Amino acid sequence: MSLGRRRALALFSGGLDSILACRVLMEQGVEVVALRFITPFFDGDVAGAADYSATMQAKYGIHVQVLDVSRDYINMLRAPQHGFGRHFNPCIDCKIFMLRQARALMPEFQASFLATGEVLGQRPMSQRRDTLHLIERESGCAGILLRPLSARLLPPTKPELTGLVDRERLYRLAGRGRKEQQALAEHFNIVDYPAPAGGCLLADVNLALRFRRLSPGIFGVVRDNGGDSLVDDFRLLLLGRHFEPLPGLWFILGRDQKDNERLLALREPGDWLLHMVDRPGPVALLRRGERVMPNLLAENGLDMAGLEARLAGLVLRYGKKVAGQPASGLVRIERGGPSRVSREEVFAPLADELVQDLVV
Repeated sequence: MSLGRRRALALFSGGLDSILACRVLMEQGVEVVALRFITPFFDGDVAGAADYSATMQAKYGIHVQVLDVSRDYINMLRAPQHGFGRHFNPCIDCKIFMLRQARALMPEFQASFLATGEVLGQRPMSQRRDTLHLIERESGCAGILLRPLSARLLPPTKPELTGLVDRERLYRLAGRGRKEQQALAEHFNIVDYPAPAGGCLLADVNLALRFRRLSPGIFGVVRDNGGDSLVDDFRLLLLGRHFEPLPGLWFILGRDQKDNERLLALREPGDWLLHMVDRPGPVALLRRGERVMPNLLAENGLDMAGLEARLAGLVLRYGKKVAGQPASGLVRIERGGPSRVSREEVFAPLADELVQDLVV
């Protein structure tokens, strides 16, 4: 791989460290293309690729390319080699994945090395010295991965050894403190930057419980030809309230109008859709109801009418109350799949003690 061109691909999260890493290299005359990889778990502030890139160029002078890697990333989540962190966060495998993606793009961008905003010792799982070396080795990036903020605490890389980058103008930041980063931001006249945050939803304690409970079933149902469905399933995991009305059934209720609209957009042909007719309430989605239904009903000793009453009862429980209490109401049930049955019926709300047994 040629190291003659002074162009780097940088992993870019939008946080201060990644901004500074790009600017440190740019100050030395290195052309930087920043790669913002997005998935359902860390793309909340990327409303549109073109708008986001324009904003980063205007605010920080950094050229950012936004790339959606959701399908490959979620496949990695099936069985991360280095396991999960405290919650559902595969931090080491995540970084290896991102670097492999970036390394594969080097020829396309005619880049001679890679860069990240990692700071030695800042994160206990993925930024220890031994872990940094492991990530570099297993991603296939040994020698071509430069970490400008901690470079002088780490072995020299090829860009430094060949003179593409002046090692003496790189930094020796370490630990969780932010004063040195803030001083460096002042040096670059960067005043508007995000506050430190976890960022990745896989590290959220509440969502992690949901992911651990439901993801085995999702991976089991969605096979090789269902890559887009797999991504949409994980998008669904981030929405609304989740229930398991029978073992193996996945039922989602929108919390607000935005959730309701997203549920409608993510509906598949085999899904059931439920909503209240006579007063406001949540849109509800029974994921792949037609596909898994017959066996589940038989196994759990429930008939179709009993299941419909349970589902409609959940919808009514979270719908608009009458005199301050959940009340009976007219619910429309649209069954997906070949049957395409739609009907409306008055149902009663499910009792609170029954609802709690079904919450995921």
